Amino acid sequence: MLTTNEVGQVFDTILSSPGMNDAVRIDMRISRKNVLLLTHVIEQGLTEKGEGKGGLFASAPEESRQELRDISQDFLDKAGLTELSEKLKSLASTK
Repeated sequence: MLTTNEVGQVFDTILSSPGMNDAVRIDMRISRKNVLLLTHVIEQGLTEKGEGKGGLFASAPEESRQELRDISQDFLDKAGLTELSEKLKSLASTK
């Protein structure tokens, strides 16, 4: 089993591989349910504090994390789920 530090090093190595900064076009159709779930997974991954190390994305550059936040927001906007997502977040934060 890999330690959190080793997982971070592997992830950092993958992110620095040649061609990883190249833009790709992805054309997909997914249900609104899956858009909502995907944006939640992205948010959880970016904010999770796995074992006090900042989660899997801790080794990713802030620019990449911000781009994921922007992509997530774009998915919500295109699916017409921005308001619903905000209401779900407010419900979750009141618990």
